[in-house]
Amino acid sequence: MKRISIVLCASAVLCFTTAQAQQWTMWQCMQYAVEHNHDVKRAELELDNYKAQKTGAIGSFLPYVDAGIGAQYNFGRAIDPETNTYTDVSTFYNGYQLSASLPVFDGFNRLHALKAAQASVLMGQSALRQRQNLTALDVLQAYTNVAYYEGLVKMANEKVEETMLLLKQTKVLEEVGRKSAADVAQVESQQAEADYELTRQQNLYASAMLELKKTMGYPLNDSLSTTLDYGNRILGQAKRQSRATNPTEQLNMTEQHPELLASRYQMLASKHEWRQARASLLPALSLSAGLNTTYYKTLQSETAASFSSQFKNNMGEYVGATLSIPLFNRLQSITNIRKAKNNYKMAREAYEQKLLELEKLSCEAWQDLQGYLKQTAQMTHKVEADSIAYQLTRRQYEEGLSTAIDLRTTSAQLLNSKATLLQCQLMAMVKEQLVRYYNGETIWTE
Repeated sequence: MKRISIVLCASAVLCFTTAQAQQWTMWQCMQYAVEHNHDVKRAELELDNYKAQKTGAIGSFLPYVDAGIGAQYNFGRAIDPETNTYTDVSTFYNGYQLSASLPVFDGFNRLHALKAAQASVLMGQSALRQRQNLTALDVLQAYTNVAYYEGLVKMANEKVEETMLLLKQTKVLEEVGRKSAADVAQVESQQAEADYELTRQQNLYASAMLELKKTMGYPLNDSLSTTLDYGNRILGQAKRQSRATNPTEQLNMTEQHPELLASRYQMLASKHEWRQARASLLPALSLSAGLNTTYYKTLQSETAASFSSQFKNNMGEYVGATLSIPLFNRLQSITNIRKAKNNYKMAREAYEQKLLELEKLSCEAWQDLQGYLKQTAQMTHKVEADSIAYQLTRRQYEEGLSTAIDLRTTSAQLLNSKATLLQCQLMAMVKEQLVRYYNGETIWTE
């Protein structure tokens, strides 16, 4: 039993360790959110509606076939279909019909309806892709916040360990008479401040993690461990993206942005709807054909013909053509044409406005990427310089050539530089993804 218990405990620890070791990358979080986001699912259903509308538009080119069966029981005074005279006996009447109709010409109404439906499907696909991109961007922002506070927690933890070691050294120096009680009190104050900062950053990290889970649609009670290499790999990707495009190329690539494509297809659909409305002014021609037969019986008579003979003898066929010429429908056609034309113009204005807006945002994202890359390089040098300054100040403090206040100042300066460097690295990553987004690329895949 003891061996079994030991094996079970070891297995539990191994499973727990494996679960903890499994870390989610930024791309995995994006893909999970795209698959589970409710707005994305609604966009998929809307796209399916557009596809159903296209199927209906294709079906309008096919003939319409209809079949009908009717039964009627007459009692009292009625017309006898055999003699065409009035009778007062009870009768049973049964009718069958099969008809088909096919519109031949309708002013190209069906053709423009099909083209409008095709444009709507393309618009729905672009809208779905845009919703997926926006969901991925929300996850990117939340993931960046988690990575930022995770880095600050690590820095604060290192600061706590460092102040604890410094406090021990200061107490030893106090015992040998090289430091005073005031120096020990100042270092203890620094340690308390480091503990407070660690607790604060841990709370901020926990809040950022909850926000990430909510954005992903991830169960809040389940654990989620993230990993992000915000060092050379991110900077390398950002630099490659920076060299791959320039402001002129950015404007050309913006035309493939899904939001702009959705606006363009909306304009195209409105254009065909306008032409569809104008088609109502033209005449329409349709063909029709059908079969019908009847069965009749007087209930008090036993000499009625059989069902099969009546079904065959009463069979009739017809073929017809109908030409409909619109003359006056109380100005409804004129009103619909005017509204459809205005809708097309509004869609065109919206497209041009969206184009200008995306071009501006694309250039801003590219410029911001260049700026953060430069700031990252500058802050890297500053962190190196502040680190050297802190090490020299600490050595001077140990030798009695500087005070605890000087050491605290250089330490805070170094910590602030590291935090700023981390922020610049993460913002360079965000801007690199924004450049890809405005280029029309799929950003939730590497």
